[in-house]
Amino acid sequence: MLIVPEALIADLVSPEDAFAAVEAVFAAMDAGGAYNFPVVREALGEGRQYGFKSGLDRTGHLLGVKAGGYFPGNAAKGMINHQSSVFLFDPDTGRPVAMVGGNLLTALRTAAASAISIDRLARTDAKVLGMVGAGHQAAFQLRAAARVRRFEKVIAWNLHPDMLPRLGAVAAELGLPFEAVPLERMVEADVIVTITSSPAASLMAAHVSPGTHLACMGTDTVGKQEVDPALVAGASLFTDEVAQSVTIGEAQHAVKAGLVDATAITPLGAVITGRHRGRAFDSEVTLFDGTGVGLQDLAVAGRAVVRAQERGLGSAIDV
Repeated sequence: MLIVPEALIADLVSPEDAFAAVEAVFAAMDAGGAYNFPVVREALGEGRQYGFKSGLDRTGHLLGVKAGGYFPGNAAKGMINHQSSVFLFDPDTGRPVAMVGGNLLTALRTAAASAISIDRLARTDAKVLGMVGAGHQAAFQLRAAARVRRFEKVIAWNLHPDMLPRLGAVAAELGLPFEAVPLERMVEADVIVTITSSPAASLMAAHVSPGTHLACMGTDTVGKQEVDPALVAGASLFTDEVAQSVTIGEAQHAVKAGLVDATAITPLGAVITGRHRGRAFDSEVTLFDGTGVGLQDLAVAGRAVVRAQERGLGSAIDV
């Protein structure tokens, strides 16, 4: 088994690698060549979450599981709040293949999924990017979004405004003007990315203009919520996996309220394979419910393992 530690990941997997890997696995899911296993997620108290996401990708010859979660006390200890590891196995024999540090990979694959949704669903003339949330993953989201659209400005809101200058620095790095705004001014955005760990909706239907694309990336657990159920119900809905969207994703609240049915939600993979046209008209509000599926983690971890093997990196052990 090859151990690929967290410290090597940045040199092994680029944002472009993550985009290609996640797009390929979305297509494999739609074609029936890959599927996720049920998510196991437990609340540990004090805001901590721990769980397992796993799946089988026959197309990519990957079998595995990501173990990890969210530990909000980590920031005070000098660590990021999201902690995870990915374990890969041989799909034919079940033998362990690799253990891969999953922290950076999680940020890369989450940003890649969001960027793919923007690439496939946002208006081609989108100029203003709105960011709701300014935590660790927001910077990855901003960079990934800027790779697929030529934005001219970034506007952002965060529950704790003191965190916004860090996001502003990323915008400056990309050569984009940046402005901290109240939520009401999100109506100026053509694309809005939500990336928070909120237990209650902050972005309302009144904050979104016709023609906007939303990438809602923070809700991945029962009880989390970033946007108004009325906003979800009024949008054309897309997701990474419908089963997760209606149970642990942003759509869970609209489904429980009877505003949305699972049949109204389209897997993003169907847009990638051409089974669904995606955006139908310029004034349509599209919403991608990014719940984060295990197959995404396996795909980016698989890329890391291949690169590590090519370069003779990592530590091989007998198990």
